Amino acid sequence: MAGVALFIGFVALGTWQVQRRAWKLALIERVEQRLHLAPVPLADVGPWTAVNAARHEYLPVRTNGRLITDKTLLAQAATELGAGFWVMTPLRLPDGSHVWINRGFVAASARKDWVTPQTSAANVDVTITGLLRMSEPEGGFLRHNDAQAQRWHSRDVQAMSETQGLAPAAPFFIDAGLPGQHSTPLAGEVRASAADGPRPGMTVVRFHNSHAVYALTWYGLALMVAGAAWVVVRSERRRPG
Repeated sequence: MAGVALFIGFVALGTWQVQRRAWKLALIERVEQRLHLAPVPLADVGPWTAVNAARHEYLPVRTNGRLITDKTLLAQAATELGAGFWVMTPLRLPDGSHVWINRGFVAASARKDWVTPQTSAANVDVTITGLLRMSEPEGGFLRHNDAQAQRWHSRDVQAMSETQGLAPAAPFFIDAGLPGQHSTPLAGEVRASAADGPRPGMTVVRFHNSHAVYALTWYGLALMVAGAAWVVVRSERRRPG
């Protein structure tokens, strides 16, 4: 019975990896197609309630409004530059609604410079070009967001909007800048140098895809279990009664 359970379990895991591979390939294809599109006005995306990952995530968009810098929040980030934070600032659109802007990455050592309002630039009018991203609810792996303590392990824009009293607010956010874009400050930002951040254009658009290897591994283990069971059964049948 244990062998049967192992066989079924390994086959199920292999099948799950096959499904994950199909999902990952579809994601890569969508992202590749969208990254080559010209930015569209955010107003042309359609009703916010109809925005979803399959049709809109990683879509280049452009919008303008006023950055509400005194409501900036920091969300933890792990990037090719190391650990740090995403600088999340709400943008008030001309109609009074809000959308969160990921202004870019700052190193962990710069955290104190972005959690104190007096170091932020005054609210400024800007035009934002970037990639539309879906909200990341609840938090990271085994780490839940704590709104009261202002600890954000993911970019949960619904919770951020509630914490900062923003309504109405988009159920998505925009990563400012496009991948490979030079780190240029938004209008009104005060920096000693470009290295002070936030550094935009760091959206990950290349996705690791090893699901085929994982699937073959699980199916291989299933075959090994089946082979071992066959050897045991064959041995039992040959044993003199």
